[in-house]
Amino acid sequence: MINRVVLVGRLTKNPELRYTPNGVAVTSFTIAVNRPFSNQQGERDADFIPVVVWRRQAENAANFLQKGSLAGVDGRIQTRNYENNEGRRVYVTEVVADSVQFLEPKGSRNANGGNYAPSSPSASANQQRGGFAPSNNNAMNGASQDQGAPSFDDPFAGDSKPIDISDDDLPF
Repeated sequence: MINRVVLVGRLTKNPELRYTPNGVAVTSFTIAVNRPFSNQQGERDADFIPVVVWRRQAENAANFLQKGSLAGVDGRIQTRNYENNEGRRVYVTEVVADSVQFLEPKGSRNANGGNYAPSSPSASANQQRGGFAPSNNNAMNGASQDQGAPSFDDPFAGDSKPIDISDDDLPF
């Protein structure tokens, strides 16, 4: 049997971090995933999929993701049911994430006013297919540097020197 889900989309609201009575962290959020086709009106619909993350990944998701963040989720579909206060059986289908990937640099949505600005026509096409292409906001970065805001310039761009990294600094 196989139960595997891979999603890429944007959070519809800030993640909610809670702790079980045993102290285990659990975070829940909803991710909006665009459908790959247009409806009869020519608009693209999205599916809003509930996601649950446990333990350390839950704390990381709550600390580093926010409404509108682009995230990748790898996990499994789970169904459960419970009886609500009115005595009715409620069925819930959700994705239990094994891994959550942060697909944008931290603060990048705030730096450009919350809007995605592709850097080229090919980047725009990549975004329309659901991919991610970094924005090229050199004018914005120059303005924000004067105000003390962080710059998102590539530290390795235009530098043809080899990168000197010790094997001790590698995470693997």
